[in-house]
Amino acid sequence: MITGLDFIGIPSTDADRSRTFYLETLGLKQDENSEYEFWVDQTCFGIWEPARQGMEFAPQKNGHLALRVDDVEAARAELEAKGVKFAGDTFDTGVCFMALFTDPDGNDLMLHQRYAPH
Repeated sequence: MITGLDFIGIPSTDADRSRTFYLETLGLKQDENSEYEFWVDQTCFGIWEPARQGMEFAPQKNGHLALRVDDVEAARAELEAKGVKFAGDTFDTGVCFMALFTDPDGNDLMLHQRYAPH
């Protein structure tokens, strides 16, 4: 029945601020047809403002989007230099490294580096 994942909705209280974060801080690829959509590989991130649809804003919590990087520590250092704050130390799960952080609206994100075979 379900044939794919079309996009991930990123709630925001300020779409322009979020756009700057995802484009300039994280370096995601801008969608050529939409000002508020960005790409990570085959996954589209769509920024939206719930208040514009009469809904209450709430950040996405405890569902950390795992952003694949080649080197978690190097990526973390680069983001920290840009002012991104991480929640605790990078940790090793036994198969991967993870470093947790949030976007400016408090949506949970993660740097992820798998080192063990699938």
